[in-house]
Amino acid sequence: MNLVARRVLPPVVLGVVALVIWQATVTVLAIPELVLPSPSAILAETLAYLPVLVSAALVTGWNALVGLVIGSVLGIALALVAANARVFDELTVPLVAALAVIPIVALAPVLYTMFGADLQSARQVVAGISVFVPVFLNTLRGLRQTRPVHRDLMRAYAATRRQAMRTVTLPTARPFIFTGLRIASSLSVIAALVAEYFGGPRGGLGTFITASVAGSDYARAWSYVLASIVLGLIFYLAALAVETLALRRRPA
Repeated sequence: MNLVARRVLPPVVLGVVALVIWQATVTVLAIPELVLPSPSAILAETLAYLPVLVSAALVTGWNALVGLVIGSVLGIALALVAANARVFDELTVPLVAALAVIPIVALAPVLYTMFGADLQSARQVVAGISVFVPVFLNTLRGLRQTRPVHRDLMRAYAATRRQAMRTVTLPTARPFIFTGLRIASSLSVIAALVAEYFGGPRGGLGTFITASVAGSDYARAWSYVLASIVLGLIFYLAALAVETLALRRRPA
């Protein structure tokens, strides 16, 4: 059995066993759909509303992607500045800590008032803030991992600060940066999804989940939850693929 099969097969088998147990439990115990729909009912709703699921996932995915790109760029850029300017570092770290504890449930309605309830901008901002924090903190930590002996060696070679950053500091920080991006990839989807619960234009997965629950269509609501899980996995796997490709191309 090759390495890929050893990694993929166990979670697939575990997932199938969990679904079988889930279906059997709901059927034998006659659990009402209000409490827990069966996997077969969720699958039926997923197939019936597949075009709507795809359309809603594209809306949520776009908001998450915009937030992921903007938050990541700002997080990496400000971490580079903070790593090279101690005063800026002392000013930004407390602010980042404050951003980390801002609840989305309180932030989203305020942003809808600022940007307008008919625009997706508020959801993108919420996703960007959620992404910024882990990317900034992980990047800053990575930039501080350069050993003093390496810095002294670059000074001995009369390397400029830019050369030292390009040849020593950034390669050392690269694994930390990609760790932050992997964490942020899932957070961007979660943040965009949660922001959809508190108003704004219809069309995203979050709005359809709330509408389905309000209409007592619980199996349909779970189908939208399933689409959200798939969307989050796509973002995470995409970030993992970019990390793998970048590390493979890293020079020795």
